[in-house]
Amino acid sequence: MTTFNDLGLAEPVLKAVKSEGYDTPTPIQAQAIPIMIAGRDVLGIAQTGTGKTAAFVLPQLDRLARNRRKPRPKTAAVLILAPTRELASQIADSIRTYGRALKPSIAIVIGGAKPGPQIRTLANGVDFIVATPGRLLDHLESGAVTLQDTGSVVLDEADQMLDLGFMPTIRKILGRVPSQRQTLLFSATMPKQIRSLANDFLSDPAEVSVAPVSKPITRIDQKVVFLDGRAKPRTLSTMLKDAAVERAVVFTRTKHGADRLCKQLDRDGVHAQPIHGNRSQGQRERTLSAFRNGKLSTLVATDIAARGIDIDDVTHVFNYDLPNVPEVYVHRIGRTARAGKTGHAVAFCTTAERSLLRDIERLTNIRIPVMDGAVNDNTPEIADDRPSEKPHGEPNREADGAGRAKKRKPRHRNRNKARAEGDKPVAFGEPSEQNRRRRKRGKPSAENRPQEAARPHGGKKKHRKGNRPGAGGQESAGLNRMLERASL
Repeated sequence: MTTFNDLGLAEPVLKAVKSEGYDTPTPIQAQAIPIMIAGRDVLGIAQTGTGKTAAFVLPQLDRLARNRRKPRPKTAAVLILAPTRELASQIADSIRTYGRALKPSIAIVIGGAKPGPQIRTLANGVDFIVATPGRLLDHLESGAVTLQDTGSVVLDEADQMLDLGFMPTIRKILGRVPSQRQTLLFSATMPKQIRSLANDFLSDPAEVSVAPVSKPITRIDQKVVFLDGRAKPRTLSTMLKDAAVERAVVFTRTKHGADRLCKQLDRDGVHAQPIHGNRSQGQRERTLSAFRNGKLSTLVATDIAARGIDIDDVTHVFNYDLPNVPEVYVHRIGRTARAGKTGHAVAFCTTAERSLLRDIERLTNIRIPVMDGAVNDNTPEIADDRPSEKPHGEPNREADGAGRAKKRKPRHRNRNKARAEGDKPVAFGEPSEQNRRRRKRGKPSAENRPQEAARPHGGKKKHRKGNRPGAGGQESAGLNRMLERASL
């Protein structure tokens, strides 16, 4: 079994890791750390809660311990970009924890905070810049910081960072970093369309994948509750009052929905606090601190904050609103079952959200079981009418008594004969019903009917005066047809 001693980390970093109680690296750490120490670019894909942060922080601290140089003013040796303020703050905490013997200088550059203190910290030069893209670009354009001495760039939660909304800012930032650099991308999911964008930033990368893409952690017990949308608040408050729910994160689709839900839960006797983009940085930090310390047991969050919640003791995750993007579901439920523990994930699904649930099951290749007894007698419940098909979309054929799949009856080319003979197979070469009728009337069948000769000049068919449509010829033509039927 691989231990941290086998990874070749510097002694000060190794002591800090052991002081935290870690002896054995996680799979992503065991595979990625030696590659990064060697200086190669890395594309790391691992499930949430498997130690991605330490996987890229420890090699950077190792390099700092072996070759430390005082940074020049307004420069930084390592740049780490994160999608949210909370995640940036937690990465900085990890750097301080594992680098306590090195005491690295860190600048946290995030939006929602006053820029003045950040500018003053950057003025002296730092070892690490941990930033969100928007605020860092502001400081770059104002000249408060330069990246000309930056040798390593880390993009954490790469699928979110490289999404369409972040791409222009990311390209501008990387355009200011020297081309001779080490680029590291880490994420829990890496969709194919995002992978093509990630390839633009990597040079001969070593891909490290310790889990299938977009597969949730197997230690999470997933359940779904089918219910009416009006019953969601009451059902959630009932579940949160259960003694088994020690610490829960509830995800909503919108910021205003999170605020409304918190008010409803407070009226039902459940204390909850929201965390989303409309909250100030101070409010978000105080809420997370209370949740981490156990003073707050229920946190209502939006997806923007999902990637910044790194707390080991979350027992339950509730998807109050199903996400529009199925990959987000993997990130949401990854807030539980961290650090080797087990967890529970409950999804609320209304009739309008059936398609979202189907997309999630197709992505994860898991049919989420229904939670029994989640809805009481006074709450309207929606039946599980999902088709009995495999999650990835393969149809489940109707089985006969022996359990074998029934075969469909073949379609017949001659529909009239199929109807007339009770859907019996038609023998090859057997005349159709229409041709039989023609033969009875003495007319040639369709297959034996001679082709008409081409008319001269491509003109229209000529009619005799008596049989020409219109005038008096119509009556004589109709009389001839009546006599012909009578003779048959």
